[in-house]
Amino acid sequence: MATAGEKDPGALLTIGELSLELGVAQHILRYWETRFPQLRPMQRAGNRRYYRPADVALARKINRLLNQEGYTVRGVQKLLRDRSAEAAQPSPDAGQSPAAIAAPVAAETSDHGGTIDVFRLIALRDRLLGALEP
Repeated sequence: MATAGEKDPGALLTIGELSLELGVAQHILRYWETRFPQLRPMQRAGNRRYYRPADVALARKINRLLNQEGYTVRGVQKLLRDRSAEAAQPSPDAGQSPAAIAAPVAAETSDHGGTIDVFRLIALRDRLLGALEP
C-alpha cells in the first residue's frame, strides 16, 4: 500500500513524475519516445502522457544504459532490438524444469570422478537462466 504522497507501484506515472524519478528533463523523455519505438506511453486528451509500469521499467533501463553505463543512443537501440528478437524466440529449454536441465550435467559429474568442466557449468547456468525467464 502506498503511503501519503506516494503512488501505488502499479499506478500510471505522468511525464513529470517519471522525469523527477529518473532525474532527466521531460523533453529528454519525449526524445526517447522518438528514438525507442518500444517506449510508448498512453496519451490522453491534450496529449498528456501516462507511463504504465512496463514503460517506467523500460525508461529506467534506457536511463541506466545511457547515463550510467555509457551506451550511445544507437547502442541502446541495438541492444533493445537484439533483446526483443531473443525474447521472441522460444528457448530450447522452455517448459523444462531446472532439474531436467541439470540432470545430464549431474550424470557427467558422476562419470568423471566428481570433476566437471567450468565451461559446462557456465553453459548450464545460462540454460537454467533461459528456462526461468518469462
